[in-house]
Amino acid sequence: MATHICTVCGYEYDPEVGDPDNDIPAGTPFEDIPEDWVCPVCGATKDLFEPADS
Repeated sequence: MATHICTVCGYEYDPEVGDPDNDIPAGTPFEDIPEDWVCPVCGATKDLFEPADS
């Protein structure tokens, strides 16, 4: 599963960790996060994330 980076603040969403503070369990691929989820650091919308380089 690929990590995704917020293009606004640089927060990295790691699917192995998820976003437990916002009810996204570990093991959740970025594609499966609800569309209304926002970056937990800066509040950027999901469409402002890009796949991280491998």
